[in-house]
Amino acid sequence: MFKGSIVAMVTPFKKDAVDEKTLRKLIEFQIKNGTSGIVPCGTTGESPTLSYEEHDRVIEITVEEVNGRIPVIAGTGSNSTQEAIMLTRHAQKSGADASLQVAPYYNRPTQRGLYEHFKAIAGSVKIPIILYNIASRTGVNIEPETMARLAKDCKNIVGVKEASGSLDQMSRVKQLCGKDFALISGDDSLTLPLLAVGGTGIISVVANIIPQDVCDMVKAFQGGDTKEAQRLHYKMLPLVKAMFIETNPGPLKTAMGLMGMCEPSLRLPLAAMNDDNQEKLKAAMKEYGLL
Repeated sequence: MFKGSIVAMVTPFKKDAVDEKTLRKLIEFQIKNGTSGIVPCGTTGESPTLSYEEHDRVIEITVEEVNGRIPVIAGTGSNSTQEAIMLTRHAQKSGADASLQVAPYYNRPTQRGLYEHFKAIAGSVKIPIILYNIASRTGVNIEPETMARLAKDCKNIVGVKEASGSLDQMSRVKQLCGKDFALISGDDSLTLPLLAVGGTGIISVVANIIPQDVCDMVKAFQGGDTKEAQRLHYKMLPLVKAMFIETNPGPLKTAMGLMGMCEPSLRLPLAAMNDDNQEKLKAAMKEYGLL
C-alpha cells in the first residue's frame, strides 16, 4: 500500500478559506497522472495553520474524492499526544487508509518519550501508522532503534517517512526494521538513492506539479531500468532544488499559481517569496518546460 509516488498535497486557499473545489480538482489531477497515494494535512498542506474544523474537513474531502482509488494517508500528528489521538481517530472514522505521524515538535522529547507518544497513538486506532522523521523542523530525531522497537511492539506502525537527510540513518532503519517496514523518502532529491538502499517510494512535494515524472522515476527503478530512473532524477533535480529555495510550500504554491493550478495564497507566518528567489524559481520552471 505504501509505495511509489505519494503526493504531499497542498491545501489551496481562496480568500483565506480552504478552496474545496480546487482541492478536488488537484486530487483528480494526481490520480489521472498515476500518483500512488495522497497525504492531506502534512507539512506541505500547511497543517499547523488549519483549524481543527478545517483539518477534519480537508481529510473528509480527500477521502470522499479519492473514493478508494488510491490510499489516503492523513497527516494527523501533533506535539500533544492527546491531540494527535483525537485527529487520528477522526481520520480513521472518515475512512482514511493510514495516518502520518510527525515527531512531536517544540517539546523535544527523549527517545523514551517518542516511543510512548507513538505507542499511545497506535493503540488508539486500528489504521496503519507511518512515522514522520524530520528533525530539521521538529528538533528531535527518531533514532532507528526507537523505530525498530515501535515496529516490533505496535503492529500497526508499518513505516516511516524519512526526511533526516542521512542515507546512513535510512540504511540503518531498513536494517533494523525489516523488509516489511516501509521506508519512504521525505526528500525529493534523495528518492533515487533511497530506493537503491531498499526504500519503497517517496512522499513528494514536487509531485504536486510533475506527478507523472516522479511516478515514472520510481517505476523505472523498481522495474530495473536504472538508466531511465537516473535520467529522470537529474532532469527533476534543478526543479526540486527550486522548490526549497524558501520554506516549503512557499515556492511550490508560487509555482502552482504561475501554472494556474491554484491561488498562491499562504497563511502567516509563511509569506510570499522575495522577488529574487521568485525569478530563480521561474527560471527553473522555464528550463523544465512548465512555463
